[in-house]
Amino acid sequence: MLEEEYQPRRKLPDHLKKQPEPERPFEYEIRDAVAADLPYIRAIYNHYVLNTVVTFDEQEMTLRTLRHKFATARKLGMPYIVAVSPNGQILGYAYVFPWKEKAAYRYTVENSIYLGPASTGKGLGKALLAALIEKSREAGLKEIIAVIADKGAEASIALHKQFGFTEGGHMGKVGFKFNRWIGTVLMQKSLK
Repeated sequence: MLEEEYQPRRKLPDHLKKQPEPERPFEYEIRDAVAADLPYIRAIYNHYVLNTVVTFDEQEMTLRTLRHKFATARKLGMPYIVAVSPNGQILGYAYVFPWKEKAAYRYTVENSIYLGPASTGKGLGKALLAALIEKSREAGLKEIIAVIADKGAEASIALHKQFGFTEGGHMGKVGFKFNRWIGTVLMQKSLK
């Protein structure tokens, strides 16, 4: 063997190395949901049903149930929005729904925000909540209630606080899922 074969290999200078592709920005458009979005919305929601305590549902939502809920929200003039990637993929959604069925509650709604698993931690929840609050205000609604699991949803509580929601109460051990008791934090924002 030649002596130079024992020498460490020379390295290519950094400026001559092929640079990695820059990370593409996280891009999306927020728009009103349409019926064609419902199968994708259902897939996002059912991920949370099966894997988290952020919803107290234990059975996957059927498309029929979701269609009915969507139609009801639309009939009442309540916002139901989605975030869509440039290639048309639904990344997340948000909506409000009547807080209670009694007529005197007609200006008070409960909000819901769900993101696809690959869309969390990128500011999408913040963008959806901002749009949802504005659309709720435009719809003439006065109060938004958030009912948030007291364990496993700390990011949601922090997000709502950023938007001026205040804690209205805490109910301990009102739900039982995945063999454990879960409470809820009630938060409220006035849309004056």
